[in-house]
Amino acid sequence: MRPKYILFAAIFLTMVYVINHNESFLVNRADPNWAHIQSFQWWLLPHGLAGACALLLAPLQFSDRLRQRYAKAHRIVGRIYISAVFVLAPLGVYIQYLEEPMGGSRSFTIATLIDAVLLTSTAAIALYFIRHRKIQQHRQWMTRSYAVALVFFEVRAISGIFGLDFTPGATETIVWSCVAAAIPLADIVLQLQESWRTRASVTA
Repeated sequence: MRPKYILFAAIFLTMVYVINHNESFLVNRADPNWAHIQSFQWWLLPHGLAGACALLLAPLQFSDRLRQRYAKAHRIVGRIYISAVFVLAPLGVYIQYLEEPMGGSRSFTIATLIDAVLLTSTAAIALYFIRHRKIQQHRQWMTRSYAVALVFFEVRAISGIFGLDFTPGATETIVWSCVAAAIPLADIVLQLQESWRTRASVTA
């Protein structure tokens, strides 16, 4: 099994865990979370839909087989991803700002802002490179952009697994750590991928 498939399998399992652990209120109208989001629920709807598009469609962009066989579909999915990023990122910052009067930390808002800037800037750079037909650089920046997008799942998964959902200080540390580590981790993946590709070409 290729390492890429193992990585995406781990990401998929993380998604399943977070949806079950953190987002189950979406199908349960009696969940107390609805009272918490009452004041910004209509902002949360486009943010959530755009986030779902970005996080669920992005893995398709990393399939060599799909990209080669269905180039047009690859371009369409890419455009949806870029558009979704530019919707979800600013809305995420605004929603976090609205949570401050309800006890949300200003530090969380700043972390969300930095995450949004990283997400939109990496996506914009990826778009720039593909428009100039620089495929390799485009792939690299799409990898970085997706790594930043995954901060949403990483924070919730780490907090839930270690029982820190209701520990603001610990959660804040997790948020900042995940934001700071997103691009460096993406670069590690890119370096490993290049190493495996070089090794495979030498062996062949």
